[in-house]
Amino acid sequence: MNRILFLALLFALCGNSVAQNARDKGLSIISAENAQNYIGFLADDFLQGRGAGTEGGRMAAAYIVSLLADWGVAPLLDDGYCQPFEAVKSTDAYNKRWEISLDSLSVLGKKAGYEVVALNNILAVIPGKNSDEMVIIGAHYDHMGNDYPVLGDSCYNGADDNASGVSAVLQIAKAMKLSGAVPRRTVVFAFWDAEERGLLGSRHFVSTLCGNAEIKAYMNFDMIGRGPKSNPSHLSYFYSAANAAFGEWLRDDCKKHSFCFLPDYRPTENLNVGSDNASFARLGIPVVWYHTEGHPDYHLPSDVAKKIDYRKLTDITRAAYLCAWRLANEKDY
Repeated sequence: MNRILFLALLFALCGNSVAQNARDKGLSIISAENAQNYIGFLADDFLQGRGAGTEGGRMAAAYIVSLLADWGVAPLLDDGYCQPFEAVKSTDAYNKRWEISLDSLSVLGKKAGYEVVALNNILAVIPGKNSDEMVIIGAHYDHMGNDYPVLGDSCYNGADDNASGVSAVLQIAKAMKLSGAVPRRTVVFAFWDAEERGLLGSRHFVSTLCGNAEIKAYMNFDMIGRGPKSNPSHLSYFYSAANAAFGEWLRDDCKKHSFCFLPDYRPTENLNVGSDNASFARLGIPVVWYHTEGHPDYHLPSDVAKKIDYRKLTDITRAAYLCAWRLANEKDY
């Protein structure tokens, strides 16, 4: 082997070792304690169920921003972490769906029986070496707020739906930032508002902020802290069927790590429903979506922090971090 070829091989091996060390450093940062802290705050009665457009929702947004700023994860926008937008809603309590179209805002917003609501996505970024490509990792932070009382309780805490998903995005953001590595692609961390009112936050984002960069993939978390009683270790792992590597990555990581969950691999060509993944799938963007299915506390005040399976949630977050690392750094998929 000539000297130049040897040095090139040595440089490549050293580079791979440094990258793996950074990846593993980030993985070690993810913990059940972190998840308990984040969910404990977001699902506390003090936040009144994090209803979109409410004081509790704004407090949740401020909390998320404070964590990102503390870790040094920069805002995506020049004027801060918040991407403000508006929706119009009916004052009829039975009409739960809101609208963000310009026609709705200009016409319905002026009619009696309707009002305009101020909302905010939270957007942060780790710039990559290639600014022409980005990966987006997201979860909605809103829930139902205060709603119809059930057994005397009207606070819909939303611990699983979706403080669990928010905790995963926060942990991955922290892990990737504190790993010290600069990813190949830019990584955006998104916390969507008003998902419960019609995927409004993610819909607004894709209609306004996709920009010139190619979105290589979108990773979504919605309800990842529980599971059906009949199969408590279950994880539904949805991903775009055209991207077989997404399934191969998780199979590979499950062999290397003793994760406590059992994935149900669901490659599909139809990810246009279910959660914020739909906003991206409709544009043909590859999607990965983690979901542990419904449970008896879904959309009820009884969806509280003490019912979360923190070991399972932490393992799902660790597996998702490894996937996010690949999405950000693999040459192609």
